Amino acid sequence: MNLEQLASFVEVANTGHFTKAAATLHLAQPSLSRQISTLEKELGSELFHRAHGHISLTAAGEALLPSARRMLADAEAVRRDMDELAGLRKGRIRLGATPTLCVSLVAEAISGFHHEHPGVELELVEKGSRELIEALGAGELDLALITRTLSPSAQMPRLRMQGVLSEDLVVIAAAESPRGDAEFLPGDTVTLADVAALPQVLFHHGYDLREATSAAFDAAGLAPNIVVEGAEMDAVLRFVERGLGVAIVPAMVLVDRPRLTSAQLLEPSLSRTVSLATRADVRPTRAASAMETTILSTARVLAEEDAGLAAHVRLVG
Repeated sequence: MNLEQLASFVEVANTGHFTKAAATLHLAQPSLSRQISTLEKELGSELFHRAHGHISLTAAGEALLPSARRMLADAEAVRRDMDELAGLRKGRIRLGATPTLCVSLVAEAISGFHHEHPGVELELVEKGSRELIEALGAGELDLALITRTLSPSAQMPRLRMQGVLSEDLVVIAAAESPRGDAEFLPGDTVTLADVAALPQVLFHHGYDLREATSAAFDAAGLAPNIVVEGAEMDAVLRFVERGLGVAIVPAMVLVDRPRLTSAQLLEPSLSRTVSLATRADVRPTRAASAMETTILSTARVLAEEDAGLAAHVRLVG
């Protein structure tokens, strides 16, 4: 048994598909299949049920998966410890963040970090808050930026949560309508009832931001006028720029978006807290500590020095 076989096994278990796993691992599918077959022979047990193109774990596979993930995480920790000997000239950081933060705070932080430490490899994982917490607990991330506080289960390692900033949710519309239509936003401030009457672009169900805004509409007894739904952040911003409708988004996504205009949301006002999550039972590498410092300093600049965000972003750490 070797680490390459374990990595192949874990990737097939994660994707439930040999072809997708092979693509992720940059392997030819026959090579991946041989690795899994060799691992099964060495262990004396089949790890996957293979029926009609459907892949699922056997009981032996279910038993192996947590141990395989731990062994891979331990091997990664050893590699990172060796990188530490070279200081910040080398190293690797696995940073997780929600999609809305990837187009704002994370983009700014990574740009600054890479300028200061160009030899450090950055891996960015873009998922929802709950998935990021699970990945952090499994040793697959060094740190994660999440947008809501989740209580770890009893089986998960103890996590350290550090509040970074609080930001308002604002309503955005096209700064100039491509077709010369009337502007959507009635003024510098709008109520949730105003927004409900406007054509609206919504994120997909399960998106943290979609759940928060849907809960606000439900609590107010309002039904939004949906023109497009099911999009990710980049698509939502593009649709709004094209004049399809308005959207409720975090204030920070307006950085460097001259084709968008915004209004403050009142009655009720909505906000979210951004937190930095790390493992409390794992010593952070120098590279991870440097990234944490960069994230906090970037948040401070956005909250205190960006004139366009000062009214909507507040430090909470």
